[in-house]
Amino acid sequence: MEILQPAHWPRPKGYANGVAASGRMIFVSGMIGWDAQGQFALDFVGQVRQALKNVVEVLAEANARPEHIVRMTWYVVNKDEYKSAYKEIGRVYREIIGTHYPAMTAVQVAALIEEAARVEIEVTAVIPAK
Repeated sequence: MEILQPAHWPRPKGYANGVAASGRMIFVSGMIGWDAQGQFALDFVGQVRQALKNVVEVLAEANARPEHIVRMTWYVVNKDEYKSAYKEIGRVYREIIGTHYPAMTAVQVAALIEEAARVEIEVTAVIPAK
């Protein structure tokens, strides 16, 4: 995997401007903050934690790990809630994903399909060719 960072641009914090990769591609549907029993974490950061854990669990089904993630898209229902939790989200992200920062996009949406969901995270990963 190659991080794409124009030399004259400031370094992004918590994501990469671009990533180039080749190998086996894994596409993970949007994961929300509920556990295997369908129970939601009550707070926003708790939902982020559970959604990231769900991403890692699906990746494991393909023998992929967090460092194979090349792109993440975050859908949030309230951008202010997301922005005010940056520090806590960063801590949770590093706890579950580590210090690997793929290309990332975050967008505010009017609603998610599951009423109680506050965040949905979609991932593309690439396991390098051997």
